[in-house]
Order: sequence, then C-alpha cells, then structure tokens
Amino acid sequence: MTLPNPDKEELRVEGVPESINFPLEEEKVLELWDRLDVFQTCLKQSQGKPRYSFYDGPPFATGLPHYGHLLTGTIKDIVTRFAHQSGFHVERRFGWDTHGLPVEYEIDRALGIKGPEDVARMGIKAYNDECRKIVMRYAKEWEVIVGRMGRWIDFRNDYKTLYPDFMESVWWVFKELYSKGLVYRGFKVMPYSTACCTPLSNFEMSQNYKDVVDPAIIVSFPLHSRPHVSLLAWTTTPWTLPSNLALCLHPLLIYVHAKEVSSGREYILMESRLESVFKKTTDFEILDKLSGMDLKGESYEPLFSYFEGSFPGAFKVLVDDYVTEDSGTGIVHMAPYFGQDDYRICLREGVIKKDQEMVCPIDSKGHFVEPVKDFLGVYVKDADKGICSELKKRGRLVHQGTIKHSYPFCWRSDTPLIYRAIPSWFIRVEPLVDRLLKNNAQTYWVPDFVKEKRFANWLKDARDWAVSRNRYWGTPLPLWVSEDGEEVVCVGSKEELASLSGKPSLSDLHREFVDDVTIPSKREGQPPLRRVPEVFDCWFESGSMPYAQVHYPFENKDMFESCFPADFIAEGIDQTRGWFYTLLVISTALFDKPPFQNLVVNGLVLAADGQKMSKRKKNYPDPLEVVNKHGADALRLYLINSPVVKAENLRFQETGVKDLIKDVFLPWYNAYRFFVQNVLRLETEERIRLTFDPDLADLASLPKEEWNVMDRWVLSSVQSLVGWFHGEMAKYRLYTVIPRLVKFIDQLTNWYVRLNRRRIKGENGRTESERALEVLFVVLETLNRLMAPFTPFITETFFQNLKRLRKGGAEEGSIHFLMLPKPK
Repeated sequence: MTLPNPDKEELRVEGVPESINFPLEEEKVLELWDRLDVFQTCLKQSQGKPRYSFYDGPPFATGLPHYGHLLTGTIKDIVTRFAHQSGFHVERRFGWDTHGLPVEYEIDRALGIKGPEDVARMGIKAYNDECRKIVMRYAKEWEVIVGRMGRWIDFRNDYKTLYPDFMESVWWVFKELYSKGLVYRGFKVMPYSTACCTPLSNFEMSQNYKDVVDPAIIVSFPLHSRPHVSLLAWTTTPWTLPSNLALCLHPLLIYVHAKEVSSGREYILMESRLESVFKKTTDFEILDKLSGMDLKGESYEPLFSYFEGSFPGAFKVLVDDYVTEDSGTGIVHMAPYFGQDDYRICLREGVIKKDQEMVCPIDSKGHFVEPVKDFLGVYVKDADKGICSELKKRGRLVHQGTIKHSYPFCWRSDTPLIYRAIPSWFIRVEPLVDRLLKNNAQTYWVPDFVKEKRFANWLKDARDWAVSRNRYWGTPLPLWVSEDGEEVVCVGSKEELASLSGKPSLSDLHREFVDDVTIPSKREGQPPLRRVPEVFDCWFESGSMPYAQVHYPFENKDMFESCFPADFIAEGIDQTRGWFYTLLVISTALFDKPPFQNLVVNGLVLAADGQKMSKRKKNYPDPLEVVNKHGADALRLYLINSPVVKAENLRFQETGVKDLIKDVFLPWYNAYRFFVQNVLRLETEERIRLTFDPDLADLASLPKEEWNVMDRWVLSSVQSLVGWFHGEMAKYRLYTVIPRLVKFIDQLTNWYVRLNRRRIKGENGRTESERALEVLFVVLETLNRLMAPFTPFITETFFQNLKRLRKGGAEEGSIHFLMLPKPK
C-alpha cells in the first residue's frame, strides 16, 4: 500500500497488487500511526466520554517479553480497543514491577553476593544503587516488541513501583490495614528460599513445583519405658532430624507392636503401614495392638543430644488426626520450627512456647550452626547423606530409600525451598475469608470455572499473608518500633513521618533514605523508635497498584473513586494465586469491594512438545522473528483463536501462524483486491467516479423483488454478525467471537464473491455490477471495522484505501477513530 497524503485534496482508490507482504505493510501502518499520533489522538477524541477503567498488571523489565506476555497483552489490547470504539474513554497505562527478588537476585549473582553479611559490607545505598541501574534494563525492548504487536498502551505516562508517589500510597494502604487491626508480628513456619535469604508467601510457593527424588528413611526411637521396643518414624527430610522434639501418632487409628522374625527387634508402627517395613507377612509377628491414644505421653530416646534438657516437654509422643495412613509408618517425626503442622501441634501440647527462643539451628543461607556441631557449616540438603550415615552408625537407621514426589522450588532462584519458622509481619487474611468469597461472587470471569473452582477453593483455605521480606530493594515497611517492642508507630505518608520525626519530608522512600530516620519515644527517658529492617513483599505492591498508580488518596481522589472497581483486567491463570488474589485481599480489607468487575483468564503458552518454554533449551521461535516473518496480525489471531483464551494450554506451533495467512488473511485480501479491481474497471470503462453509501440509502428504496438474493443474504448475515459480535464482546467471550468472524470471512470469499464474480465483473450489465459492488463495499467495510480491535494492521491498510470510496469524503485519518458499527 502507498500511504495517502492527508493534505492532498483529490484522493482516489489505488490499485491493489496481486501479492502482499504482511509484515512490510504493518511497518507502513506503524509509520502512519506514528505520524498521526493515532493512539494519543484517540484518547483526546474520547475525553469527556464515560470512563472505562482498566488495570495493567506490572511485569518485571529485567527480562524480555515472551509469548505469555504477548498473549495477555493482545487480550488487553482487544478489549480496550473495543471499549474505546464502543464510546468510552479508556486510559491505558503501562506498569512496571521494579522491586523485589527478581532484581536483587540478578545483582547478587552479578556481584557474587552470598548473604546479608556481603550487603552489610557493601552498604544498602550502594546495593540499592546497583538495583536501580538494572530495573529498566529491557524497557526499550519491551516498548519496541509491544508496539510492534500493535498494542496501544501508554509508556509515557507509565507507573513504576519505585516511584516515591507509588511507594507513599503503599504506605497508606498498609496503615489503613494496621488501623483496622489486620497487621501483626509473629513467628510462622513458612516456605523459605535459602538462595534469596527470604521467606515466601504460600501463593509464591505454589508457582514452581517440580518432581524430584528425595531420601525416604525410617528411623527408630526406643521407648524409655521399654528400651527394647522402638517407635518407627518415616521422613523425606533427614536434615530436620537433629531438630526433632516429638513424635506424632493418629489418636484413633490402630498401631501394632510387631517383632521382626529375622532379628528379634520389636517395633511399633501403624497396622495399615506394615508394608513400609516388612515385605511379607511371614517377616513379622504381631505381639499387641493399640491405638495412638494408648501411646500418648510416652517418652523416647532422642536421636541427637543437641537439645536435651532445653525443652522439658520434649521427646514425647503426641497425637493429632492430621497423621494419615497413606504413606510412611503412621508415625511422624516433629521438628516444630521446620514444619507447619509440627509447629501447631508442639505449640498446642506445650513442647514449645510462643515467647521462647526458636530451635532453628540454620543460618539465612540454610547452613547448620551451633549447637548442631556434627554438621556445622553444611547446607541442609547436602547434610542428608551425612545424617543418614551417622544414624546408621548409631543403629537407628532401619530403612533407607528414595521417593519421587512434587516439591516446591523458589520461583526466582529455581532452588529447593525449605520450611522454617521465621519472624514476619502478617496481614490477617483468615478473618476475611467470608468477605473475600462474597466479593469474588460479585465479579465476572471468563472462563467462569476458574473463578468458581480454582480461585474460590484457594480463597476458602486462605491463610494469613506474610508481607515482610528480609531484603533491601523494595518499599520499606513503615513501622517504627521501640527497643523493648512496647511502642509501635505505623506511618501512612511522607508528611506524617516528617511531623513525627521532626525531619524534612523525604523525596525518596527507599531504605537508604528512611532507615536513619527516628521517631522520639512518647515515654520519657526512652531511646527513639527505629524503623524495622524489612521491606514489603513485591506482591503487596502489585496488589496495591489500583491506588498507588494514581497516588491515592493524596491525589486524584474523586477520579479514582468514580471508576473503582476497575471494569476490566486480564492475566494468565498462574495469577489466580498471585495478582488476582492480592488485589482482592487488599480491596476487601480496605473497602469491602472487589477490585475489578470483569476478568479474562488465559492459559499458558507452551513449547510445541508441551514443555515449558525455555531460553536454555531454545524450544520455541523468537517472537519478534515470527512477527517479522508472518506479521503481528497473524500472531495475534493465532493466539486469540486458540484454546488458550479459555484458560487451557496452547502448544505453540509456528505452522499455525503460517496457516492463518493462507486460510484467512490471503482470502480476505483477495476479496478486497477483487473489489478494488472492479471499481477501477468501471471507472476506466465507463469514465465514472464511484462512491458508496455505507447506509445503502439508494438501494434501500428498491422494491424487494428487485434485490439480488445473494445481496440480501450477505447483508442479512453481516448485520446478524454485528449484533452477535456486540453481545459476545460485552460478555468478554473472545473465544466465540474470533471463530465466528473467521467463518464469516470464509463465507464472504467462498460464497458471496465466488458466486457473484461474473455479476461483479459486469457480465450482467453495469447496474448489477454497481449494485453488487456497493453491497460488497458495505460488507467489507463492516467486517473491517469489526476486525479492527483484533487485527489492527490489515484493517488499517484496507481502510486507508476503501475510505476514498465512501460517500461524503475521507475525513477520518484512521479506522481506529471510527466507532464500531451497530446492527441495522
């Protein structure tokens, strides 16, 4: 296509070449959009119209966009284009997640930082300066790739979680929750990344499970009352055995006192788990049967002496119905500071107390420390082998094997997580569960099964949220605490901090600026309050983005409140336990409202073999190469016209993109080309200048019997399509819209155009040819406008030529300035 000169008065339709290079045409359209500043012009044109509120979930700019980003971005672009062309003002701001582990992990790896000691030597300011340098490493590439995909999003007016205004609003959110009694400090056994030296929330842990092979051992615990009889416990984490403080049995299930025939040793284990120790029934003799309750309170010989005498209630048998009979021996070893149920049961039974020192003999990197002297400095996972060897020497290792099971890994460092007790600041989520479910019920999801099943089930079991991280590059927790912990002040703004501290208002809220600010104690003679060292989990920041992106409530208060909740958000199914969850928790805690009204959830884009896409394996084609080879429209349509928009997974096949060119775009292009050819033929042969009325005013006055039946059919079909299109798009069902539009293109090209070729070419006379061309013009233009949100490039190409034939002139600079057609 030759782009028209908008300053030229006489614009006539141009001839269309036989072949087309779609990527090249798209580059020309990008030039046109840039020259006319089309996106910003659209926003100016819609000022004053009803607002359609959209939240863009913030990605990290420390990596390049992949097909998952492009898919979600395309869904967002289609829906917001549709909203704009339906008469709404749609602000579309790009957001960046700039804090947290993804950034810090890159710096730690680049600078060889192994732990907090290295950061202390370097200094927090120097460390954060390094983080600041890389947060936008790939921002330009993101802008190029997103723009090349045809997505309209405002990069100039973006939001970043590192902006001081954003951080101040996060402080406000936290103070609101604190004032409602929803914030507390406590110990909790949590997933912990030894590579990143920080706890993770339960939903972060759920993001990266892998099948691994771990040790599976059975260990003996001789009873003090009967030293010749041993309880048998099974574990897949030998490294926790030095911290053993109790054993747990099921209170009601049956246990047996069995004698091993070959050795004469006597063991106690669950009757239904005899197979875990004995291969055949002739290998053992049952001496007695008893319940777990019968053994409650029995004391046993500890495996190691590290904590003997430190816990008066330790090394005894406890009971709890969480013990199952589907694995192990039916007896669970308990290390209360390395297991969630272990902690709960030992706390309940008085083995440990909330206010006592933790039995957690590992450092921040997961290496053993005193008093575990036999394994000092050894990483916990590496200690498994040595611990098993030591137990074997002591005659306490009864069985040693392995098990393949699903195990959580750190989503950032890709290293195994452990469970450990950690002091943290929590948001009380458990008391909010009923309100979370109520607010979730008020939202509309596509597809709805994700809301009703996956998300609702997650909400029902929601736990208190650990929002603090023992890190550096993030929004600092705005809590100032006295040395004895008796005074706690939560600060909700820069001005409040200035007022309380007597220092000037800060221009930046990162740790290097706020850590040295103190607040005088209200108690006479007491030292000042200092800020706690933790920063926010970056998920708390992204969950606060509806408020923080507009600096609410410090600015834009009326504007925000008029369009909250958001009309629309969209992300991948992995965000059911991530962004969707944090958005809902915070909005429920703040306003008892859902944060959004409509949500489109997409599935995952996998490699062709069904595996996760991996840069290391190079098992997928580079997205930009696919766009440069086949065009962004084809890639957009391929992604949207697939099961992935129904929250199912898509195995990406480049041949699928290529097939769309052959099956959809070329027939559509050929229909457009055939139309233009015959318009030019008539103008040349008859020396007339054709223009067409989109409303068919002239043809509408014809008697019914004079209408061509194929004209009536295709016009009826396109108007039915328009009505159906609006209905389905209003319900956000993209997965039904695209197949119907594609089917109509097939009907247009293979039925209407094919069966009317001779008539359009003038073989039935000039009048019939003109009528057929006018009908074809209306159908092509209507289809073009319906397809514009989905395939913005080719529709612009067609429009720039077809608009010259519109009766009334060609004033519109872009198809995207036009509102969508309404059914007639």
